[in-house]
Amino acid sequence: MIYNQNGISFKSLFFLIGLSLCFSHCSPEKNHQDDPNWAFYQGDPARNQYKNFDQINAGNASQLVKLWEYSSEKGIEVSNQIQCNPLVINGVLYGTSPSLKLFALDAKTGSEKWVFDPSEWLDDKYGTGVNRGLNFWQKQDDKRILYSVGPNLFAINAETGEPKSSFGENGVVNLKKGLDKDIENSYYGNNTPGAIFGNLLILGGRTSEGADHAPGHIRAFNVETGQIEWIFHTIPFPGEFGYDTWPDSAFHKSGGANAWAGFSVDPELGLVYAPTGSASFDFYGGDRHGQNLFANSIIALSAKTGERVWHFQIRHHDLWDRDLPAPPNLVTIQKDGQPIQALAQISKSGHLFVLNRETGEPIYPIEEVEVPPSTLEGEQAWPTQPVPSVYPQFSRGSISEVDIPIRSEQAQIAFQEAWAAETYGEFVPPTVNPRILFPGMDGGGEWGGASVDPEGIMYVNSNEMTWKFQLREYVPKSLGQSVYQANCQNCHAQDLTGNSIYGNIPNLQDVSIRRTLDQMKEIIQNGKSIMPPFAHLSIEEVDAVIGFITGKEEKTSSDSFEWPYPYVFGGYGKYLAEDGLPIIRPPWGQLTAVDLNTAEIKWQVPLGNVDSLQVEGYPVTGTENYGGPVSTSGDVIFIAATADEKFRVFQKSTGKLLWETQLPTGGYATPATYMVDGKQYVVIACGGGKLGSESGDRYVAFGLGE
Repeated sequence: MIYNQNGISFKSLFFLIGLSLCFSHCSPEKNHQDDPNWAFYQGDPARNQYKNFDQINAGNASQLVKLWEYSSEKGIEVSNQIQCNPLVINGVLYGTSPSLKLFALDAKTGSEKWVFDPSEWLDDKYGTGVNRGLNFWQKQDDKRILYSVGPNLFAINAETGEPKSSFGENGVVNLKKGLDKDIENSYYGNNTPGAIFGNLLILGGRTSEGADHAPGHIRAFNVETGQIEWIFHTIPFPGEFGYDTWPDSAFHKSGGANAWAGFSVDPELGLVYAPTGSASFDFYGGDRHGQNLFANSIIALSAKTGERVWHFQIRHHDLWDRDLPAPPNLVTIQKDGQPIQALAQISKSGHLFVLNRETGEPIYPIEEVEVPPSTLEGEQAWPTQPVPSVYPQFSRGSISEVDIPIRSEQAQIAFQEAWAAETYGEFVPPTVNPRILFPGMDGGGEWGGASVDPEGIMYVNSNEMTWKFQLREYVPKSLGQSVYQANCQNCHAQDLTGNSIYGNIPNLQDVSIRRTLDQMKEIIQNGKSIMPPFAHLSIEEVDAVIGFITGKEEKTSSDSFEWPYPYVFGGYGKYLAEDGLPIIRPPWGQLTAVDLNTAEIKWQVPLGNVDSLQVEGYPVTGTENYGGPVSTSGDVIFIAATADEKFRVFQKSTGKLLWETQLPTGGYATPATYMVDGKQYVVIACGGGKLGSESGDRYVAFGLGE
C-alpha cells in the first residue's frame, strides 16, 4: 500500500517491470560512487554530490594548485552568469558558457574540443537565462548531450557538437508545445537538466511568477525522437487526483507548481521524485483558494508512465515563494538498528523533510501546526502547515532581539527600525505593510543542493539573510506605470533603482543613456541575460512602459491593461544597513553537517567571510552563497558559492577549513570532481554576476601538484 498525505492508494507497483529499460549508467546511488566520471547532474541519479575518491584528502588538501583554466566566451565581455555543474565522461568535460554555448574540453588539460552555439540554430530570439547542468545519454555508438536554452531542448552529438537531426525538428524541441495549454505568449524556460530513465528524459520547467504564468506540468520526452511519452498535470485536470484542492477553473487559468529544481531517480523502484514550486501568482492566492496540490510538493511518479505513486506537500497554499529548491537526496539511513531507503528534502525555510522513499511515510512525525489567517482582501490562507518535529533546521529559522548587530551604531539603528515596523513569524501571510522574511526568499537551502555520504551525513549550505516582504495595492495609473508595477518592479524596484546586491539587476533611471529605443524594445520582447522575455505584452504596452521608464510617456489610459489581482509584489530586496551588510549579526551564511540517522547536527560553521569586517566574537562572518557542496571519502568537502568569490575545502568530519583560494569571479555553481589517468580533479564554474560581483566566463580545475 502506498501512503500519501490524503490517504492510502491501493495501486500496486506493476510498472516496475520497466526497470529493464535503464542502461548501465542508470543505477542506485551507491553504484556511482567509485565511477571515475561525473556523469550526472549533481553526481548521480540520487543527487548526492558525493564521490568515493581519497586522492585529495584532509591531509593534503592544503597542497591544491590550479591545473587549468578555460575561458568559455573567449574574452568577450559578458553580463550573465554560469551556474553549470559540468559533466565529465571518459576524459571529456561538457559545460555551458554564460550565453549558453555548449562546449567539450579535454578534462585533463582544459583544451577545447568543440563548441556548439545555439544562436546559430534558432530562428527566434530567446532569453538565455541560466543553465545549471546537462544530461548524457548513450545507446551503443549514439552519444548525446541534452540541454535547454530558454524554451528550446537540444540533443547534441557528444563527439562532434552537432545537433542530432532525428530529435525533434533538426535537433531541437520547442518546450512551449505539448503542455495541454496554449502558452505561446507566456514565459517558459528550463534551468535544470531533468533526469534520464532508460530512453526517457523527464523534464520540468521554469514559469513566470506573475499573471502571465504557464502551468508547471512534468513531461517525459523520448531521448531519440523528442516526442512526449507522458505528462503529469501538477495542476490537476477534472477527474484527476487533487483537482478538488483548487477552484474548478484552475486547471486552465492557474500556473506554476513547476518542477524547476530538477529530479532524483531510483531505478530499482522505477520512481522519479519531483520537487515542485509554488503556484502563481506567488504571493497572493485569492484566485486559487484551497490546498493547491501539487504545488510545493515532493511527488513520486512512475518514471515509465508518469503515474502518481505518492506525494507529500510541504507548504499548503503557498504565499511565501517557498519552492522546493533542489532535488531530494536518496539515501540509506539507520533507525532503530534497521536500514531505511529514505529521501531527504532540503527547503528554503531550512526544514528537512525526511521520508521513506518507497511509501512517502515520514521517518519521524511531521506535524500540522496552526498558522495565522490572512488579512488581505479575498485571500484564504491555509489554516495549518507541516513542520518536522524531530529533524533540526539546518539554518536559523527565526530572528529576535538577540540578533541585533554589534558592529556599528548605524547597523543597530537599522535593525531597530526594521524590527519596530515588522510583523514576525515564518507563517505570517504577506500584507501591505513591510516585514522581514527570514530565512529569505532564496533560503535557507537553495538550488545548489546538499551532499550526503554513505554514512548518512548530509552537508548543506544555507543563507542567513533578512529579506523585505511586502505586497502593494494595485492602483491603475497610466498605461506605462501600470505595466511597470505589474511586470517590472519585482526586480527593478518601485523607484527604478534596480538591485545590484541580489542579481546585478540594472538601474533603469538612466537607461535612455545606455540603450536606444529599439534596443529597449528588443530586450523587453525577447529577454536578455537573466531577464526573461515579456512576449505577452502588446506593442502598445511595450511602448508605454518604455515611455514611463524614460520619463517620456504620454499620459495614456491604463484601461487596456489587465492585472487580475488587487495586489502586486513589492519587489525583491533585502534589509541592509548603510554599510551594505545585513541588519542582523553574523553568521550570514553557514555550512552544516546533519546526521540523518540520529536527526542531530554534527557541526555548523560560517561559510564565506567579509574580510574587511572585524567584529569581536565573529572572526568569520559567513556570506550569502549560491551553489552546493561536494563531499568525498577523502574526508573533504569542496565548495565555492560565497560572495567573497573564494573556493574552499573543509574537513568533512569536523567542519575545519583546510584550504581556500581566490577565484577569478564568483563560483556560484556546484563543483564536480573526477579522475583522469589516475589523477583527481575538482572543477568549478566561475560566472559571477550575483551578489554585486562582476560577471565572468571561466572554468577552473584544481588538483594536487606533481
